[in-house]
Amino acid sequence: MSEKRDYYEVLGVSKGASEAEIKKAYRKLAKEFHPDLHPNDKVAEAKFKEISEAYEVLGDKEKKEKYDRFGHAGFDSSAGGYSSSGFDVDLGDIFDSMFGGGFGGFNRERRSSRNYQTRGEDVYVGITISFLEACLGVKKEIEINKLDVCDSCNGTGAADSSISNCPNCSGTGQVKTTRRTPFGVMSSISTCSRCNGTGRIVKNPCRVCSGTGKKPVKKRININIPAGIDDGQTLVVSSQGNAGENGGQFGDLKIAITVRPDPIFKRDGFDILCEIPITYAQAVIGDEVIVPTVEGKVRYTIPEGTQSGTTFRLKGKGVKKLNSYGRGDMLITTVVEVPKNLTSAQKKYIKEFDLNLTEKNYRERKGFFDRLKSMFE
Repeated sequence: MSEKRDYYEVLGVSKGASEAEIKKAYRKLAKEFHPDLHPNDKVAEAKFKEISEAYEVLGDKEKKEKYDRFGHAGFDSSAGGYSSSGFDVDLGDIFDSMFGGGFGGFNRERRSSRNYQTRGEDVYVGITISFLEACLGVKKEIEINKLDVCDSCNGTGAADSSISNCPNCSGTGQVKTTRRTPFGVMSSISTCSRCNGTGRIVKNPCRVCSGTGKKPVKKRININIPAGIDDGQTLVVSSQGNAGENGGQFGDLKIAITVRPDPIFKRDGFDILCEIPITYAQAVIGDEVIVPTVEGKVRYTIPEGTQSGTTFRLKGKGVKKLNSYGRGDMLITTVVEVPKNLTSAQKKYIKEFDLNLTEKNYRERKGFFDRLKSMFE
């Protein structure tokens, strides 16, 4: 069993990295190893799975705190003792040998073999959606590769009912070895080599699945992507992962979301940002303009004297808050477009217009030159 890499190392960030730094690192790596860019590449697929698993923990505040305290052991239900290459040290036997027993907490009977039901592994895929789909939610049909229960043997791995307990380990899947050491009698537990830790002997394996009880399938499923999901987040579809062992429950399907940039809108949390160009005349005298939103066009009145870079807020026109009530706002920033390629007559009108203005019409300009003047006096 290969040892998991440190999640911070996987994402290439330090332990003190901020939430934004972790998210940025994940987005960069997820896009680099995205399955869509590396079809049928098992190395990239494994890397993408590792990256997604790391971000699922470090991107969640509570899970990150747990990981910082306990490491991988905090998420491993089997982390009751050290395990390496099928070799387990029996702490109960060690304490019994050294101190004469009395450590009832190390109950040998609670050791279980690989013959018990275990949950299947999660399946990781990626999907790219548009900005509007992320804001409004969307239904998608995707195709995944997974391990399903073999329908020929119903997951037993046997072509018939010829399944019996392994005589070597009595169906436990483990073999106990006792040896004397300077510290007393010590016991170790290793995986049974005859049944490979399953605790079962299948005399006539299923030909369809070669005795594994599972077979690879391609499956198309419909998923609902909720409104408000953001780039870099992971959508979890329960029980759509790989089949478990010995009738155990299915793992989950974990979908890494990539949101394509939009040419008009940008997102800041649950707010949507948008720049709209307005004419010089509209900025001077005001006007009613058409403003795009994620749900369609709305009319908005620009007041007279609007400066370039002024931002207006449309309440409740932003992104729906994920798994919550309410929505963000729409922030419209005006960009005053100065006219070009004027004719001689147009330039004349502009000059006449400017000559009729006084300093009271240019408060910012007047204030700037007043400050400039005071600097050199």
